[in-house]
Amino acid sequence: MRRFKIWFKNLKFRNKILIICLLASLLPVIALGYFCYYQIQHLLITRENEVLEESLNQSILSLDYKVNTYFNVVNQIAWDEDVKRGVTSDYANSYEMYLMYRDILDPLILTARNLQNDINTITIYSNNKTIYYHGDILRPLSDIEHTSWYPSVLNTTSPKLVASDSDQTLKVVCQIFDRYNKNIVYLDIDYKHVFDSMASLFEDTYGIIIFDENNQPVYSFESFSKQNNSYKLSADELLKKYKNGSLDQDYVYKKAALSSYKWTAYLYRPLGTVSASTSQITVTVIFVIFLCILFLFLSIYFLSIIVVRPLEKLAKNMEQIEKGDFSVTVINTSTDEIGHLIRQFGNMVHKLQTMIDEVYNSKIAQQEYEMKALQAQINPHFFYNSLSLINSKAIMTEQEDISKMAQLLSTYYRTTLNKGKNIISVKDELENTTSYIQIQRMMHSNSFDVHFEIDEQILNYTMINLLLQPLVENAINHGIDHKETPGKGILTISGKQSDDNLIFTVADNGCGISRETLETILITKTKGYGIQNVHHRIQLNYGEKYGLFYKSKWMEGTIVTLIIPKK
Repeated sequence: MRRFKIWFKNLKFRNKILIICLLASLLPVIALGYFCYYQIQHLLITRENEVLEESLNQSILSLDYKVNTYFNVVNQIAWDEDVKRGVTSDYANSYEMYLMYRDILDPLILTARNLQNDINTITIYSNNKTIYYHGDILRPLSDIEHTSWYPSVLNTTSPKLVASDSDQTLKVVCQIFDRYNKNIVYLDIDYKHVFDSMASLFEDTYGIIIFDENNQPVYSFESFSKQNNSYKLSADELLKKYKNGSLDQDYVYKKAALSSYKWTAYLYRPLGTVSASTSQITVTVIFVIFLCILFLFLSIYFLSIIVVRPLEKLAKNMEQIEKGDFSVTVINTSTDEIGHLIRQFGNMVHKLQTMIDEVYNSKIAQQEYEMKALQAQINPHFFYNSLSLINSKAIMTEQEDISKMAQLLSTYYRTTLNKGKNIISVKDELENTTSYIQIQRMMHSNSFDVHFEIDEQILNYTMINLLLQPLVENAINHGIDHKETPGKGILTISGKQSDDNLIFTVADNGCGISRETLETILITKTKGYGIQNVHHRIQLNYGEKYGLFYKSKWMEGTIVTLIIPKK
């Protein structure tokens, strides 16, 4: 939140107006658009529920009608006294049996099959050993005694539906009740014909599963495209989702039961199909919102121009004055607050110009003179000693060290002089300091090590030139060179940032500074380009709360901290 406040605070005034007005305008527009979309989505889901319920009810009514028809057929045969007498009688000769086939069984069964063309076969299974079996119409009971449904049929006189989704078979069976004989009426039904209406409820993207009284699937159908194939549900998955209440999270579904039998049907469609049907509406809503946003943006943009343009002209005039041109170029004749501000600014500039002519210009000239004098005070012997070392290295090691020393010297003097400018990037200042340290290490035969701990995010900030090198020079010449404790000299340069400041430290493990010297180090003038000059330049440019801060322990080392504001 703090970073956001800083970011918003640093935005241009025009952008602040744009953001505030856009937010104030967009929130109602987006809220209204979302409300419309949500209501449309809700209405479509409600409508989808109604369509599913209507479609499933019609299919269940059709299936109920067919089941009742099959029950009527099987009841007509099972409770027919002539049929019962015909299959339970003991026949003395084949002629009597023939008459029973001709006059009772064949007409009744053929008539039922002709009236119901979805019945494949009608068979009576009997354990009467005195009759001969007659094709598919009359068969021995032993043919069905091994089936899983046979025991349950013997326990009731009501018709029983036996269906299997895996085998795609549908049978209607019923016992012809007789205390002395076991006879079963068996109807083999065309499975696909019975459930054909279930496969055409919708064009695609739906599923239906029908369970029997034991929650075993008797029929299932899915119609999903490849991209929606993941929405398919097996019978076990559907029951599991229904029991734990997760089915309504991903699907629109309806449940219905057959009135004629204990079967339950589930019809489901993915919620994604409903969302897909609203895609055109969604695009329209988004397009309308976009047009509203565009209109709001253009309106607020032109409003910001009207409000901010005089302030921008005033800011440019201030930049011009900052560069030394004190001519007032912004004029506003309006009587509002901005016009009053611009007129007051013009009066202030005229007064300020008089004051600067008397004080500021002379102060700037003096400061530039002091800077040039400070740069001219850099010890020339350092340059000559370095060149002498380059010459020695050239004789001893051919050209490698010559190239290295030349590059270091080039970098050092390039960044030191900085084309006469007083401002330098942190990156170039560190590069200048690094070149100086490498030269010193060569002059000291690598008798000390150096460590850098620099936050790369500070490299693009700027600072006044030649602040770190004098601190490093003091650490080497007055600290590490006079180290008396065992171990190698170590020089550590670090750079980091706080909220508003850049913080550099130069630490050494040299001889340290005595307490008396430490108390006066920032106010004592030296013959060369000393610490007091660096501290004075920092406060002259940035203010008195910035500068150098020393910590030192005798014979243990010194840490000097340089603090300047971010620029």
